[in-house]
Amino acid sequence: MSHLKHIFFDLDGTLVDSSKGIQESFEYSFKQLGKECPEESIIKSFMGPPLEVSFASVLEESQVPEAISYYRSFYKEKDIWGVRLYEGIPELLTAGYQIYVTTSKNQPTAQDLLANLAISEQFDDIFGSLPDSFHKADVLRRALQTLDANSEETIIIGDTKFDIIGGKEVGISTLGVLWG
Repeated sequence: MSHLKHIFFDLDGTLVDSSKGIQESFEYSFKQLGKECPEESIIKSFMGPPLEVSFASVLEESQVPEAISYYRSFYKEKDIWGVRLYEGIPELLTAGYQIYVTTSKNQPTAQDLLANLAISEQFDDIFGSLPDSFHKADVLRRALQTLDANSEETIIIGDTKFDIIGGKEVGISTLGVLWG
């Protein structure tokens, strides 16, 4: 890894276990919309892709913005506090590389979550989804561009196929973890 200059970490499922809060936030959103919540296996498939994509797969297009609003509001107030770091992550973050978070989670929420866990200062920057860039490849492209980073000196570490596909799409190395 001596040729690496930039290490991008996915957030949910890679650095933190936020699965309970994500599930509760989806359940809340469907309840607020007066819709039946999809079964647990469907909700689990929503962990990784952007909210825009997950909600669009089961709701009418006109309902997606409202569902996202319910989700983010509930997650920020209730579930952000139940997120926990995976064992060994604090020690990993002191390895001496330039490290970044690149997540499909809404950028302000990701920043709040990492600040709550008292590790935001360990990252050189945090890149999350924004209204114009919410797919993993979009977030990675924005990070590479902002940092003027060479793709050959950059890697993404993540837990889902979306992390790997996004990394390959922008031409950076990928590394999958199995605990997410």
